[in-house]
Amino acid sequence: MSTLYNISEDLLLLFDELEENEGEPTESQLERLNISEGELKQKAVAYYSVIQDSKATIEVIDAEIKRLQAKKKKTNTLIDNLNGRLLGAVNLFGGFEAGLLTFGTRKSKSVTIEDENAIPCEYKIIKEIESIDKKLISTHLKEGYKINGARLSENLNLKIK
Repeated sequence: MSTLYNISEDLLLLFDELEENEGEPTESQLERLNISEGELKQKAVAYYSVIQDSKATIEVIDAEIKRLQAKKKKTNTLIDNLNGRLLGAVNLFGGFEAGLLTFGTRKSKSVTIEDENAIPCEYKIIKEIESIDKKLISTHLKEGYKINGARLSENLNLKIK
């Protein structure tokens, strides 16, 4: 069986032949046209089925990702709770050994920002993020402005009803 590309190519050749005959199809051309149309329709429906199946697969994958993210969050919460309980036990009873493990505490320091506005400028880092406003460019191009480095492109998108 032919691929959709081959069917389309065959139909284009057939249409060229019909045009050369000034639109008057021969009997064999009519027969080829019917077979090609049938194959094209069959292939198009098969492609549509694969597209729909792939979309459904993506939905299942997205749901699985959400499920795994929720499981990860619960597991992280469990880890935090267990670490907190162990720290509480070490604070209450002091350091101890259990099997090959030694439980204790160590001191560390971290910076806590209480009021960002009160921090002097010398301690702040200014980050600039540059991005292009495609919506504004589109509006201006449609209004007739010339913008270096940008143009409106016309796309042809598949529409299936």
